[in-house]
Amino acid sequence: MRTFKSTALALALAAAFPVMAQSNAEVLQELKALKAKVAELEAKLAAKDAAKPTTPQWGMTPEQARELSRVAVKAEAVEDAIEAQGLKMLKISGFMDPTYLWNQRQNRAGFQFLNPVASDGYNYDNSYFGGAYLDITKEMDGGTRFKFTLVPNRGTGSVIGDGSVVQEASVSIPLTNLQTRFIAGQIPDWSGYEYQQATLNKLITHNLLYDFTLPTLYTGAGMEYTRGKWLMKFMFNNMNTSKRPSGEKAPAFAYRVDYSKGEFQGFGFAGVHGKAPNFSGNVLDTDGNVVGQPDSRVDLFEADAYFIRGDFTWQGQLSYGRQRNASITPAADGSLRDASWWGASTLLAYKFIPRWEVVGRLDYLNNTKNGGGLLGYTSADGRNGIGPGMALNADSGAWEPIDPDRGTKRMALSLGLSYQFNMNTTFKTEYRLDRADQPVFLDVRSGEYRKTNSVFGTSVVVSF
Repeated sequence: MRTFKSTALALALAAAFPVMAQSNAEVLQELKALKAKVAELEAKLAAKDAAKPTTPQWGMTPEQARELSRVAVKAEAVEDAIEAQGLKMLKISGFMDPTYLWNQRQNRAGFQFLNPVASDGYNYDNSYFGGAYLDITKEMDGGTRFKFTLVPNRGTGSVIGDGSVVQEASVSIPLTNLQTRFIAGQIPDWSGYEYQQATLNKLITHNLLYDFTLPTLYTGAGMEYTRGKWLMKFMFNNMNTSKRPSGEKAPAFAYRVDYSKGEFQGFGFAGVHGKAPNFSGNVLDTDGNVVGQPDSRVDLFEADAYFIRGDFTWQGQLSYGRQRNASITPAADGSLRDASWWGASTLLAYKFIPRWEVVGRLDYLNNTKNGGGLLGYTSADGRNGIGPGMALNADSGAWEPIDPDRGTKRMALSLGLSYQFNMNTTFKTEYRLDRADQPVFLDVRSGEYRKTNSVFGTSVVVSF
């Protein structure tokens, strides 16, 4: 190639000289000059070739290119190993939130962490906080998702009395596309604006609607649809139980619809209709023993919304519910009556400093019909303030219902402060004042019933 270039240049230069008679000396002189010119041009071409980069076009040196190739081969081997071991698209996360709580009427103060909910009952001062969560999520190449969450002593299994550490065990299978899915398994309730997990809640305790008007879990199967800004899902299920007793056949129907206008505002509503366990103890046999009641009809409906602008957050919820044959007070003839209730909750939060947030929440629950009664609460409860107001009988010296047919209107005001220490650690503190329009809170020190109760708590939420 270089010889060809040299020849071509020589011919071109030769053609540039006019044709004339020349002596041998002149020809030799011209040939020497031509050779010198060709040599000069060859030197320039050689220098130009030497100046060309020897690296790939992306700008790496040969050593860097070899290193990149080695890393690529190693990365492919790691990916193959991960896939072979079933670790591809596997996510493991969790958190724990040791909590300190003081309760005025219960005359109690101390840490709550991993204590069984079932051993002390589900109460607003002993709900889901103070637990440890381990969440395992696996997604297959086709879009099928598995979710398995373990919560010892503080999960849904402890609340419904099964003693299981399984919080959730569910599968989501895409059908026609990724936006249309079949869902099945054990799934915690999806109603309301608050979540069970401490990492998703701004306060330590939950609102009155969450604690006393919403289901705990669903065990069944259904569908989930995503259409633009809409998310819709429903399940036919066993409500608040993994297995229904003999004689119970009709499932409950649960659903939820959400509309999200971006991530900063949206609304949704949810409902449950069907049979649920009835814990009424108002029917006795001839020996005075409680006669267990069959599952009874439940109708629950709630609507919630949220609005976020910069450092400001608002959340709100309205709720209505009823359960047949589940009121606290039976009729005069001993027959069972229906429980009915409605309530509202709203929360405001503001980050006055990037890592500091102040929170306020106000709840109201009207539970006056037939002596009161809520979902799962079919008898008077002096700890949670449910049921008729109590008054001291001067003659007998015993506390008796003021009006057995009238339940209580409950309110709760919570004020909290949180500090995000880092991306994985948040410190929380909360003061909560619960109030009723009748004396329903039992003071364990004096044995008297009061209209108010105070709770103070602190917690640290550490996630990974």
